Amino acid sequence: MNVPNHVAIILDGNGRWAKSKGMPRNYGHVQGAKNVEIICEEAYKMGIKYLTVYAFSTENWNRPDDEVEALMKLLRNYLKTCVKTANKNKMRVRIIGDKTRLDQDLQDSIKELEEMSAKNDGLNFTVALNYGSQDEMLRAMNSIKNDIASGKIENQEITKELFESYLDTAELPDPDLLIRTSGEERLSNFLLWQLAYSEFYFADVHWPDFSKEELEKAVEAFNSRNRRFGKTDEQLSK
Repeated sequence: MNVPNHVAIILDGNGRWAKSKGMPRNYGHVQGAKNVEIICEEAYKMGIKYLTVYAFSTENWNRPDDEVEALMKLLRNYLKTCVKTANKNKMRVRIIGDKTRLDQDLQDSIKELEEMSAKNDGLNFTVALNYGSQDEMLRAMNSIKNDIASGKIENQEITKELFESYLDTAELPDPDLLIRTSGEERLSNFLLWQLAYSEFYFADVHWPDFSKEELEKAVEAFNSRNRRFGKTDEQLSK
C-alpha cells in the first residue's frame, strides 16, 4: 500500500462527541488530546513521516471564555506530556501559528519542546496552534515587505519559492492527504496554500473515535485516487 508521506488532520467533533455521551465539552477535548497520542503512534508505525494536526484556530478565541480557559489548561498539560512522548518515540515536534498571543509560559514550553526534539528522527509531528491560514499568509507577506524595506532581501518579483520560505510550514513538505473528522466538509482556514494538490478525506466519526482502523480507511481511499508523483492525471496533462 502506498502510504502518504504527509498527512494533515482537522481534529473536529470533540464537543459533539462529549455531548452525545451526556458529558461537558471539555471532557471531549481531554479525550481528543489523548487520541492525538494514539494516532501519532499508529501513523508512524504505518510509515507516515509527517503528521500535522489543527488543534486551535485563530477563530477559536471567540468560543466561551470558560472553554478557551480549559483548552489553554489542557494545552499546558499536553505540552508537558509531549516532552516525554517525544523523547520516548524520537518524535520531532513543531508548533505553527501565531505564538505571540499565547501566555509567556506557553511560549516558553513550546520553545523548550521544539529545541529538545529538534534532532529526533522519528515522526515529524506538527501542531497548528492559534493558527489560521489567512493570518499565516498575511504575516508572510508583511515579513517579506519588511525584509525588502530593511534590505535583508532584494526588491524583486515575489516567487512561489520565496513566499513559501516565509510560511510557518517552510520546513515541511506539502500534505499528500487531508483528513477531517466529524463529517464536516470544509477547510476552516487550514493550510489553504499547502493543500493545493492534496487529496481530501472526510470521516463521519468524531475525533475521539478516530482509530487506527479509520486512519487505514483514509489511506486506502488515498490509494484509490490516481496520483503520479503527487499529481493527478488532469494536472499532468496541463
